[in-house]
Amino acid sequence: MGSTISSTTPTEPPRRRAPRAAPAAGTRAFSLVELIVGSSIASFVLVGVLAAFLMLGRSGVNIANYADAEAQLRRGLEDFSQDVRMASGIVWNSSSSITLTVPNNYTSTSNQVTYAYDSATTGATARSFYRVPGGASSTATRSVYVRNISSFSFARYNRLDSTAANDAETKRIQIQMNVRTANSTLVAANTTGVSASFLLRNKVAN
Repeated sequence: MGSTISSTTPTEPPRRRAPRAAPAAGTRAFSLVELIVGSSIASFVLVGVLAAFLMLGRSGVNIANYADAEAQLRRGLEDFSQDVRMASGIVWNSSSSITLTVPNNYTSTSNQVTYAYDSATTGATARSFYRVPGGASSTATRSVYVRNISSFSFARYNRLDSTAANDAETKRIQIQMNVRTANSTLVAANTTGVSASFLLRNKVAN
């Protein structure tokens, strides 16, 4: 009786997938909401820094404008006070113009010099306080002391410090002016100058 031989092919066991490595602690990605919130906070911080930078820049420009206006006022009032104290006579042209007679000075214009404010909006001396040798109508070269003036006036007083009514009784002169420097991106800087009343020492007053 014959025998049968059966052969079986061994089967491989099923392969198992290697387990995924767990993410390391602290490496979790940002969610969309977190990104939006973070971007918003960064934007607010950037806007604040930019606003502070602009404010500092504007403050610096305003300080420079104030310093320039103060320097102009000091120079103008110093020269004006010297001529007033030496003056032996005065002509009141208007509340914005006076002519002084200063002995041994301004000899080419009979010792006369005029200090005035030009209220015009155009021209070399527009809105400026200036000095010109000669009378009010003199065509000599004008020396500008202060620019960008928004208001200006002379005041005159007698020996009793009351408002003088005429040239003969005028013994003291005072100036008041407001200097306004403006910029398209800045608040205008205003500097108000009120001088002491300068005494005409060499003038005989009634």
